[in-house]
Amino acid sequence: MAGEDWMKETSLKPTRSSAFGGLLGLLGLLGFSVIAGILVAALFAPMLAVTSKATVNALNVFDRLPDYVTLGHQSQRTVLYGLRAAQQVPFAQIYDQNRQEVEWDAVSDFAKDALVAAEDVRFYQHGGVDLAGIARATVNNLSGKKLQGASSIEQQLVKQLAIQEAVATITDKVKLNAAKAAAQATTLDRKLREAKLAVGLEKRYGKHQILLAYLNIAGFGGNTYGIEAAAQQYYSTTAKALTLAQAASLIAIVQQPNLRAPAAPDNWERNQSRRDAILRTMLSELMISRQQFDEAIAVPVNASTVKLSAATNGCSYASAAKPFCDYVINSVKDLTSLGATPADRKAAWERGGYSVYTTIDLDQQAVAEDDLAARTPATENRFSLGSAVSTVQVGTGRIITMAQNKAFDDTGEADPAVSTAINFNTDKRYGGSSGFPTGSTYKLFTLVNWLQNGHGLQEYVDANIRSYRSFPSRCDPGGLYTIARGYAPKNDSGVSQGQMNVLAATKGSVNAAFVNMASKLDLCDIRDVATSMGVHNADDSELAHDPGTILGTNTPSPLTMANAYATVAGGGTLCQPIAVDRIVGPDGKELPGQAQSCSRVISPEVAAAAAFDLQGPLQPGGTGASANPRDGTALLGKTGTAEALHSYMVAASSQTSTAVWIGNITGFQNLRRISIGGTLASNLRTAVMKPILASLNASAVYGAGHAFPEPPPALLRGSTIRMPNVVGQSVSAAQRLVERIGLAFAQGDVVSSALPAGTVVSSDPVAGSAIARGRTVTVTVSSGAAARKTDPPDKHPGGGDHPGKG
Repeated sequence: MAGEDWMKETSLKPTRSSAFGGLLGLLGLLGFSVIAGILVAALFAPMLAVTSKATVNALNVFDRLPDYVTLGHQSQRTVLYGLRAAQQVPFAQIYDQNRQEVEWDAVSDFAKDALVAAEDVRFYQHGGVDLAGIARATVNNLSGKKLQGASSIEQQLVKQLAIQEAVATITDKVKLNAAKAAAQATTLDRKLREAKLAVGLEKRYGKHQILLAYLNIAGFGGNTYGIEAAAQQYYSTTAKALTLAQAASLIAIVQQPNLRAPAAPDNWERNQSRRDAILRTMLSELMISRQQFDEAIAVPVNASTVKLSAATNGCSYASAAKPFCDYVINSVKDLTSLGATPADRKAAWERGGYSVYTTIDLDQQAVAEDDLAARTPATENRFSLGSAVSTVQVGTGRIITMAQNKAFDDTGEADPAVSTAINFNTDKRYGGSSGFPTGSTYKLFTLVNWLQNGHGLQEYVDANIRSYRSFPSRCDPGGLYTIARGYAPKNDSGVSQGQMNVLAATKGSVNAAFVNMASKLDLCDIRDVATSMGVHNADDSELAHDPGTILGTNTPSPLTMANAYATVAGGGTLCQPIAVDRIVGPDGKELPGQAQSCSRVISPEVAAAAAFDLQGPLQPGGTGASANPRDGTALLGKTGTAEALHSYMVAASSQTSTAVWIGNITGFQNLRRISIGGTLASNLRTAVMKPILASLNASAVYGAGHAFPEPPPALLRGSTIRMPNVVGQSVSAAQRLVERIGLAFAQGDVVSSALPAGTVVSSDPVAGSAIARGRTVTVTVSSGAAARKTDPPDKHPGGGDHPGKG
């Protein structure tokens, strides 16, 4: 620092003549301590004659040390923001060290003066190393009085910077502890290094910068660092608003935080004793008036003055969206703006100081949280009930809500009956969950592949319960997936349902119909469609492709399923889920969040046809109709049940897509055999979904959106078939012909006809009709007994028939 600037800063502070100002001359007479001799020699050589061999060696070490250290930013809080009432508001803070760095004007002058009074009363007079203080400490120590140190604020700051650098760069605990010990060792080399770097600080920075750095870096007990966090933690105020008594009380902590931090009542007396000593020094150094001193020293340190703030670090203490907060932390490895590698990003995050503006909508989050709490209470004690809701924005992948019924808590201190450290909404590597079977919501991928193969929604499929021994499967040996004992899934109704078109099969979620559709496709293709739409098992295991997966035995997360349906609602474009819109660094620099990553994975035509089909389940008579808020919003969706242990529903507008899961966290409670709040547990999915959809559709941010596009006629009707003429053919010949061209065959009534018995009299549809593939053709069959016609009898005058008249 320039001499004139230094004088300007020092002139801001009242000074007294030092009682030790003449001790520098005394140093030569005493020979003082070894360290004092070396420091004087090092700082003033070659002006002083140095003859001691030990001193010369030490000077050589001194010369090899760096000239200065930089202050930089220390580990501090990172704050997460979400949207509430169209404003970005904080909802969580994360830190390795509870620190919030503040500027000079944001700190009370009482705290600044208290630090000088407590740690370095000649701070504004010396140049980084207090030689008079060294002399004083040397005289006292050699005379047998109480041992004294002589570290200036600059020297203490150098030590703290070394410790913080070790914390920031060393992950091995043994090495970290060794580095901390080295930074605090009472060795000659360490003292030399500390002294030279302290002088270097003086050359590079002003007194105010150094003092502020100390106030921001100092430890105040536990995980609390810096004057701002300490003010909040112990007195529920800010560094700017600290009173004289509070400021001195906080500065009293720094040298013995375990014994003096006022968080513990046992420390109150020790804190007050040290605080009062600081106040007396402030008075004697003319930093405060007698009246200020009297008022401050009369304030006790006890329960009436100490106002502790509740813990705030981590997602367990977030004010809202706790599972989502945890998801953000687990997504740090993906935040490329924080560093080139996952290790760099982790290190940057641990240093903290970021403002992270997330995608979460706290208003919609509150709706989801309240809804789950009311309908799927965490306090349910008859079985381990879990529930989760994930909503994403169509066309962007931005996560809007992420809620669950169990309170998120990763501290291990909450009641495990009503809390969990697992985020049910997402994957294992992002929240610990292994996912849940999706049931019939997985039928989406068979539907999409059906359409991709040119089939139509009006095509008819067999919904009768039957056994299948094999399915086309190109990735299996021989191109088949074989089942030795056969695969015969039941319909939810328990009975066969004949022939029906795909629209009806989807609306009623008919299992046998979708298995029949899959038998005409390829199991590996269906799996690949799911993969292309972003589906993966939550535990990262490979997606299975056995016949059971058609009905939802794979285990993706609710977030994954919400995003898959968003792909259909978005016209075939998949957007990877993202949680962070933007970041502001500790230096105020704007950084990008997670870039939107969207790509077309299914054609707009197939997406339109799938959307058309999936509107059926939310219409009257559909399995999810009771979830529809009937507000005029076009909605698509699907319900699903997995072995009655898990219940699912996914629903989407053109703006948002939401997945609801309700089921067993552990255990095997049949949801169809237990009621919660008067509703069968298996039906809670629609009860939970309805208010969430109503709120999203009414939102000014997302809105009701628009109608889904009409499906192409070709995908509506599929490949049509011209009905052949089977009249006059035998029943068996007609059946062979009809089934060979892709139609189903049924024999209807037997009627009298002139045609030979056992031959077809008529068909429905009639010959020449263009009909959807798979539709059932019903034929009537001749009995062979034609109706006889007779002439009316001749009339005789006497009446009666005339015999023999033909």
